[in-house]
Amino acid sequence: MKDEQPAKPAVGGGAAAESKRSPPPAAAVSDVGAWGMNVVSSVGIIMANKQLMSPSGYAFSFATTLTGLHFAVTAAVGLVSNAAGISTSKHVPLWELLWFSVVANTSITGMNLSLMLNSVGFYQISKLSMIPVVCVMEWLMHGKRYSREVKAAVVVVVLGVGVCTVTDVKVNAKGFICACVAVLSTSLQQISIGSLQKKYSVGSFELLSKTAPIQTISLLILGPFIDYYLNGKILIKYHFSSGAMAFIMLSCLLAVFCNVSQYLCIGRFSAVSFQVLGHMKTVCVLTLGWLLFDSEMTLKNITGMLLAIVGMIIYSWAVENEKRLAMRAALTKSSMTEEEIRLLKDGAAADISLPRDIELGQNKD
Repeated sequence: MKDEQPAKPAVGGGAAAESKRSPPPAAAVSDVGAWGMNVVSSVGIIMANKQLMSPSGYAFSFATTLTGLHFAVTAAVGLVSNAAGISTSKHVPLWELLWFSVVANTSITGMNLSLMLNSVGFYQISKLSMIPVVCVMEWLMHGKRYSREVKAAVVVVVLGVGVCTVTDVKVNAKGFICACVAVLSTSLQQISIGSLQKKYSVGSFELLSKTAPIQTISLLILGPFIDYYLNGKILIKYHFSSGAMAFIMLSCLLAVFCNVSQYLCIGRFSAVSFQVLGHMKTVCVLTLGWLLFDSEMTLKNITGMLLAIVGMIIYSWAVENEKRLAMRAALTKSSMTEEEIRLLKDGAAADISLPRDIELGQNKD
C-alpha cells in the first residue's frame, strides 16, 4: 500500500490556507475576554483597596497580609474546582513551585517596600521600567527578538504613561535597591508563568491552583511582620468593622478574577504584551479616580493617556503584523512556490503517456 503524501496547496490557495491557520473566532473572543477580565478585575480591586486602605476609608494598612488573604481565597477556589472535577491537576515538580512562589512573594514585598521608601514618581518610573526589563530578560533567556514597530510602540506607551503618572521623582539608596529587586522579580515572575505553562503543559488555572497555597502560607506567616515594618501597626489591634470585612471579602473575590486573568493573559500572549496592554489599567484607574474620588485631571494627564492609548494601538497592530509575517513565512517554507508549480505543470504537459490528476499533474496508479 502506497504511503499517503500530504496534499500541496493549489495555485492561488495561499489565502485559503492562511485563513485556515488563523485563530478561530472563538479563540479571538476568549482572548478579548481574558484581557477584559484582567482590566475590569484589576481596576475594581484597586478601587476597592483604595476605600479599604485609605485613612478616609477603613484604614486597613496591611497590604502584604491582604495579599495573603487574596491567595487563600484563590487556593480555596482551586481546591473546590479540582474536587468537583471542573479542573484537572497535572504534575509540576515541587521545587519549581517553591522557586516560583519565592519569586512571586519577593515581587509583592519589593513593590510594597518600593512604594514606602520612594516617592510616587520614582515608584511609577520603576513600574514603567518593567517593559524594557521584560524585553531584555526574554531576549537573554529565550532569544526572543522584537521588530522596530514593536520597539517604537513600547517607547510610545512608556512615554505616555510616564507623562500622565510621573510627578515628583525622589530616590534614596534603600528605595533604589528595593525598586530594582521589585522590578527584576516581577519581570521574572511574569516570564516564568508562561514558561511553566508551556514546559509542563498546564493550564493557567491549574498552575495558579498549585502556587496559591504555597504563597498563602508564606504570606500569612510573614505578612504581619512585613506590614509592621512598613507602617508600625499591629494586625491584631485593628478593629474589624462590618464595613471593613465587606471590603476585604470584595477585594478577595476580585483578586481571584485578577489572578486567574493574569495567568490566562500571560499564558495566551507574552509578558511584554501583558505589560504594555496592562497599562490600560493605569488609564482606567486615573479616569475612575477623577470620576469617583475627585482626583485632579490636568491637561498633562489627558495628553499622557491619549499618547499611551495610541502606543497600545500601535503595539497591537505591530504584534498582529508580526504574526501575519511569520505565518506567511511558514507557508512559503512548507509549500511549493508558484514558479515550482508552473515548471511542474510544463513538464507534465510534455509527458502524456499516463492519465493524470488535474491538480499538479500527478500520475494516477
